[in-house]
Formats: sequence, C-alpha cells, structure tokens
Amino acid sequence: MFEVFGFYKFKKLISFKKNKLLIQDFLIKKGIRGTVIIAKEGLNGTISGKTKDIRDAINKIKKIFSIKEFDNSNISKSKFQPFHKPKVKVKKEVVPMNLILNSKERNFDTHLDPKEWNKLIKKKDTHIIDTRKPFEFNVGTFKKSVNPDVNNFRDFPKYLNKLKKDKPVAMFCTGGIRCEKTSVYLKKKGFKNIYQLNGGILNYLKKTKEKDSLWKGECFVFDNRISLKHELKVGSYFMCSGCRKPISPKDKKSKKYEEGVSCPNCHDNLTDTQKARFRMRQKQINLAKKSGSKHIFQKEFK
Repeated sequence: MFEVFGFYKFKKLISFKKNKLLIQDFLIKKGIRGTVIIAKEGLNGTISGKTKDIRDAINKIKKIFSIKEFDNSNISKSKFQPFHKPKVKVKKEVVPMNLILNSKERNFDTHLDPKEWNKLIKKKDTHIIDTRKPFEFNVGTFKKSVNPDVNNFRDFPKYLNKLKKDKPVAMFCTGGIRCEKTSVYLKKKGFKNIYQLNGGILNYLKKTKEKDSLWKGECFVFDNRISLKHELKVGSYFMCSGCRKPISPKDKKSKKYEEGVSCPNCHDNLTDTQKARFRMRQKQINLAKKSGSKHIFQKEFK
C-alpha cells in the first residue's frame, strides 16, 4: 500500500536550484515518486511512497523551506504506485495565472469547511464556480456549479470579469490551490462575497459522508488512479491512450473505443496513421503483459 500526500504552501522562497537538487536527491533515495513545483510565491506538490518515507519527505521539505505547517494538505491511499518517477520543477508560479500571490493577501475567513460549504451552495443566489478544466468538470462536480470552459487557467480572469460583484461567489478546485489565487484576484477586482472550499474537493470527499454529499460523479486526479470517490477510494475512470483524457466504463462500451487507441472523445479526430501507430504501441504493451513484464509505453497500473 502506498501513501499519497498532496500539499501546498504560499511563502516567499529563495535558492531554487540548490533546494531543487536537495529535494530531488532525497525523493530518489527514498524511492518516492510524484511532482513538486517550486516558485517564488511558494510550493505545490503530490508525492507517493511508503508511509515512513513520506513522513520523512514531509519533514525534509518543511526543514529545507523553514515551514511549520502547509497551507493545506491531504492524504490518501493507493494499492499501486500512482506516479512514474520523481519530478522537482522550478516555475514562475505554483499555478499559472500571471498573478504572483503574496501569502499575506490570503483571507482565511472565506475558507469554508464541508458543512459550511453545503449551506452556502444550497442558497439560490450563490454563484458556484468549478475552477478546473472542462474535462475534469465532466468527470464530476457539485450540483448547480458552472464551469467557465477554460482550458488554460491563465484565461480564467477573463471569465471572472463577467460576474456580478454583489453576488456570493463559491469556488472550488481539486486541492484548493487554484482557488487561493482566484479569490485574491477577485478581491482586488472589488468582489466582496468570495468563498472557497477549504482543502478542495479531496478534503470534501474525505470528510463528507455520501448521504450528506452534494457532489455528483468522481474527482479527476493527475496520477494513475485517474479518479477518486468518497473516502478517496479509487474511482471507475480510465485514461484514453489516444487523447489522454479520462473515460468512463460507459465510454469503453462505445464502438469508438479501442483499447490503447481511441475513445468517443478522439476517435473522429485521429488520423489513420495515428491509429496505426497507437495499435502498434498497444500490441507491444499486450506482449509485455503476457510475459509478465512492464513496457516503456505502459501508462496505467490499475
């Protein structure tokens, strides 16, 4: 069993190259996989490994950056290692939005726990915004939520500028970090009733019983578990090898689905040359599975 730990912290950081190497070497030494992003405004990451090794990694990261506690974190389990390798990246922002967040600008009064969140989004005048990408929204979301249909998060402010400033705005994302930056942006633009789901969808699914939940569907995650359900159990979605988008069990029954090649989302957009190449790749994966070995093209483990 592997432990999956997601976290973020907004804090002014320095010595990127040195700290990148320190973290990267430590993750490799401990056999931990996943991604850690370092930027001037803070850090963001999801890593996976054995429980003791993850605890050591958490302490190491906190020590390197002089952090007492992360702004938010979540822990879940996986029967398989959901990441391929360890990655430590230095970026301009922890979430690309052309807005550097100062940690002092965060407003904790607007961070709602799951019970407070349910009360707010049940109100008729609340504008509920899913700040994630469209394909994540399609896997699952809250009742009556709106997705701006923005594939690049940098374009999100254009949508926000259309909202009424006197109307309550309730935002949510996977782990909370995208909403942190969005709420600061809205505050600077004159919005006063801005709220966000503390810890994001993952925190909500972990702490909310299904009978009390206003969530519909599953939550897409950027690792080989693909999606998670209540109690953060691994969901039912798979990944299409043709377009790298999540597909449901229903999608797999479509005539346009072909394992390792296409799904209803991409079948009509792929060329014959692409399909032939993907079929050859899948053939190599199938041969490797028969021999009991992994293949370089294998992307899923569940």
